[in-house]
Amino acid sequence: QLQLVESGGGLVQPGEARRLSCAASGYSFNHYIIGWFRQAPGKEREGVSCISSVGLTAEYTDSVKGRFTISRDNTRNIVYLQMNNLRPEDTGVYYCAADWKPQAATCTVRHKGRYTVWGQGTQVTVSS
Repeated sequence: QLQLVESGGGLVQPGEARRLSCAASGYSFNHYIIGWFRQAPGKEREGVSCISSVGLTAEYTDSVKGRFTISRDNTRNIVYLQMNNLRPEDTGVYYCAADWKPQAATCTVRHKGRYTVWGQGTQVTVSS
């Protein structure tokens, strides 16, 4: 069973950058699509970005396109979310999650129910 642990959250000022990490333990990390989701207070959890099992493609929600970059290192069982030019509306608890899809060439965060393994989350607060 895969287990995920997020890190890297904290308090940042608008316009600054932050990198989140999602470290996995368990078997067959490279058989999972990994997604990042976030949940702001009083709002539903929304998909932010995902990366395919073999790391060839990624998807981003419109509000983060051009600012966030997802990447993965399957040799180290880790996925990163580089967040640049952060805005107050990026505030929330960020979760990484895994969807079992060996050899997947694409991914999506539009259907969070497909993700069956979740981390505990890391808080990101963007405020001056």
